[in-house]
Amino acid sequence: MNDSEFNALADAALKKIEAGLEASNADLDFEMASAGVLEIEFADGSKIIVNRHGAAQEVWVAAKSGGFHYRWDGHAWRDTRDGGELMAVLSKLASAQAGEPVLLN
Repeated sequence: MNDSEFNALADAALKKIEAGLEASNADLDFEMASAGVLEIEFADGSKIIVNRHGAAQEVWVAAKSGGFHYRWDGHAWRDTRDGGELMAVLSKLASAQAGEPVLLN
């Protein structure tokens, strides 16, 4: 995939995450801190950072529980280690940090 295809797919994923967070009733704040970097802040002050990494053509997630790298498999963003799907894993990570359900589709 070329850079423009990667950027379009990664930006679509970030927008989908933003829409899910907006629809959530969880006690959190989020903002697109810069192009391709989404910061999610929770009531306890902890954060999850989701960003696109162009050089590796991956979406990276940094959370309290660790760092995760996701690569597009043609259908979904999959964890490069265990194959977990980005939205499902991010829902679990955000729910754990928020202490309440955060569902991202």
